[in-house]
Amino acid sequence: MAASIMSARQALRLTSRVRYFSSTAARQAAEVKRLGVIGAGQMGLGIALVAAQKAQVPVTLVDSSQASLDKGLAFAEKLLAKDVSKQRISQEQADAARALLQPTTSIDDLSPVDFVIEAVPEIPELKFDIFSKLAQICPKHAILATNTSSIPITRIAAATARANPTDTSNSSRVVSTHFMNPVPVQKGVEIISGLQTSPETLDTAIEFCKRLGKIPSVSADSPGFLANRILMPYINEAIICLETGVGDRDSIDAIMKNGTNVPMGPLQLADFIGLDTCLAIMKVLHTDTGDSKYRPSVLLRNMVDAGWLGKKSGKGFYDY
Repeated sequence: MAASIMSARQALRLTSRVRYFSSTAARQAAEVKRLGVIGAGQMGLGIALVAAQKAQVPVTLVDSSQASLDKGLAFAEKLLAKDVSKQRISQEQADAARALLQPTTSIDDLSPVDFVIEAVPEIPELKFDIFSKLAQICPKHAILATNTSSIPITRIAAATARANPTDTSNSSRVVSTHFMNPVPVQKGVEIISGLQTSPETLDTAIEFCKRLGKIPSVSADSPGFLANRILMPYINEAIICLETGVGDRDSIDAIMKNGTNVPMGPLQLADFIGLDTCLAIMKVLHTDTGDSKYRPSVLLRNMVDAGWLGKKSGKGFYDY
């Protein structure tokens, strides 16, 4: 009887805690008044644009290259114009969203943000350096999120203590918000917490992504997380089938499109993701798991060495 009462009390405390976190998360997500996005490439620009349209918050868009900022903003205007032409939004709404995008080449301009999302290339040291700086620049309440598709969140969170190894408080505010590409179209977003991530940070990230109109899925901090743990071996195996002559390019893509009802085949999808990105993720999966099933295709390596990276370079499995 006593054991039953104790179990009931423990359950009540747990339920109260979950409710507290849920309530706190919703409030904190609503209090995100300014977002920071680092990286004006396809992913970063997409995240910034969705935040401006859906959450209607000012977005400080940071990139070290002014040319990248100019290119990204031009692309944003193109997307907004397309939405206006298709009557998805009004011209006034498009103008309001564009006005909320505030470009800068200085990471120091992120000092007033409540939430920041890093979306730079999958280069570990680059991300570690950024998060070390964010820990010093951003307010102590700000959530520091990464859009990484493969690098362990625990390692990224640990980088926030680089400037001051004795202060580990910043690492509790680090989480991953891994958006799917293209961000304005895809509803999915993967939320991953590191070993140091607090429950409040995780819950607030989930709630904020819902505010952006996304449908979150939660993953453990494991190599490849959920999306790439499943997707990349599928793409890699399709490349191996091409490499070994099991099928030609068009047959491989056609059977998956027409047989599984996906919008594009694995080789075309690889081109859109970027073959260098696919290779980087496969290398992480292979190294971190030690499992030979994640060994990158020889053809994939060779195409990256040749500079045939897919759509962004004009040539991959297809010509663009």
